[in-house]
Amino acid sequence: MSVECLIENRCKTVGEGPHWVEADNCLLYVDITSGYIHRYHLESRENEEYKFDDDVSFIVPCRKGGYMLGLGKSVVHFDWDTKKKTVLHTVDEGKNTRLNDGKCDASGRLWCGTMGMETAPAVVEPNQGSLYSVEVDGSIKTRRPGVSISNGLAWSADNKTMYFIDSIPRKVYAYDFDLKSGDISNERVVVDLADRELSEFGYPDGMCIDTEGKLWVACFIAGRVIRFDPETGEEMTHVKIPGLRTTSCCFGGKNYDEMFVTTATHGMTEEEKLKTPLAGSVFKVTGLGAKGTPAPDYEG
Repeated sequence: MSVECLIENRCKTVGEGPHWVEADNCLLYVDITSGYIHRYHLESRENEEYKFDDDVSFIVPCRKGGYMLGLGKSVVHFDWDTKKKTVLHTVDEGKNTRLNDGKCDASGRLWCGTMGMETAPAVVEPNQGSLYSVEVDGSIKTRRPGVSISNGLAWSADNKTMYFIDSIPRKVYAYDFDLKSGDISNERVVVDLADRELSEFGYPDGMCIDTEGKLWVACFIAGRVIRFDPETGEEMTHVKIPGLRTTSCCFGGKNYDEMFVTTATHGMTEEEKLKTPLAGSVFKVTGLGAKGTPAPDYEG
């Protein structure tokens, strides 16, 4: 197993939302608090970026062109070529929240959730956020209220189970999932870190799933991506990342056997900066012995 610093110190606040685009051989990611979206081309090592005047929490390609973004509390469509921004929905009116992680299911429906505004990293007023879905017809549905920090999403290969992370209770939840309707039911906890040591397990953050149905969870403030078995809730293996504030991960590369991992610098102490000078970088992990599958585009 090898960990390489792929994009050094690019994220000045909270690197997040890695998304591999096979057709372009590029990696999308965001730097939330600084408002940047990034498009990194693996072969040329060119890193394109564009800045918004708000927090930007996810970037997901649209099959019809452009990208879906989480911008503040709004879901927007963005055309990178023309720089045209179209607000589609604004959520959580009257609440002190913002959007966080976002990802599409196999039908091309976009899932995204909100979180309370942090007074310090991982410190929020609890249960202020919700999990939403933006349907292919453009409508939006509230799927799960009472979320503290909405985070990682993943689906089983048969599309019958959806996994979802709320970072503050430090839990990964599973739901029975209906792909056609998007309905979720039968909530249960499959990974519970509430009583685990913070220095080793941290707060579960972003997440991806491999072809064996195992969950890879970026563990914030632990500097690890941990592979969990959702059947037992136990750790199977882990990857140490040279940045304690590990935020998210995705599979990519030609064979989807490489993993891209984002990290944050926001809230770091001076001691932490000295210990982890590569914090805020994007890392590439190879030799995992695991593979992922392509992340779906938004179909609306």
